[in-house]
Amino acid sequence: MSTTTGRIALVTGATGAIGKAIARQLATFAGMSVVLVVRDKMRGITAADEIVKITGNDRIQVKVCDLSLSKAITTLASVWDGHLDILVNNAALTPRSREQSEEGVEMQWATNALGYFRMTRAFAGALAKAPAPRVINVASYWAGGLDLEDPEFHRRPYHNDAAYRQSKQANRMLSAVFAELLRPKGISVFSCHPGDVNSTLSNNLGFGGQESPDQGADTPVWLATSGEVGLRESGRYFESRGIRDCSFSRDRRASELLWKLCESYDRMNSSSMS
Repeated sequence: MSTTTGRIALVTGATGAIGKAIARQLATFAGMSVVLVVRDKMRGITAADEIVKITGNDRIQVKVCDLSLSKAITTLASVWDGHLDILVNNAALTPRSREQSEEGVEMQWATNALGYFRMTRAFAGALAKAPAPRVINVASYWAGGLDLEDPEFHRRPYHNDAAYRQSKQANRMLSAVFAELLRPKGISVFSCHPGDVNSTLSNNLGFGGQESPDQGADTPVWLATSGEVGLRESGRYFESRGIRDCSFSRDRRASELLWKLCESYDRMNSSSMS
């Protein structure tokens, strides 16, 4: 992938309500190039055209990647050339019945949790080349119930709400671990609740939402661009531009176990492909 001078942001799930609003708001910043990571190419092109038309910024690219697949993320990162200033992990799914990725992993766990983990690891080198790089993990206040012994609902009955909540808990916990590991490279990592936006995702969970996509994008974009936050706040969880206490992130033992669990998926993948 050929990159340009200036700041570069990569946004996953960029055709969804919040993801597209995040990408569009980032595109309004001077000198910003935005890469939309999408599953559906045509929807991605439509979103890019819309962003260009509204913002006048023609430095919008579309990259197709199934974020439930380790091999797809590895491929995406392998063709990246140059630095990356901002990584926004936003993509999430909430299927109402249990589905599996092509790699055999429950779809919410594969996309919402492992996708964040793998994208951050895969792009850490590119982020380290930027002057003040940031990772923003779009999590949620609707979080909890993580079962490290059964994250894929092999033994528990699957419910999309329970699967979503545990993936969002994982996002917060992984953000804290990444913040510690990437601090020496100058990379800040934040997690946040974007807002209650009416979307396909929230509808699948049985909710609506009273906030607009632009309101939902406000805190993620602020974390991505504001001089008010940096390495000092790295690892913290935010709502409405403010730091909120997160008991999940403070549980170091559980966070370390989660990290090892996520690593084990990629070891299994490597073994199956060898």
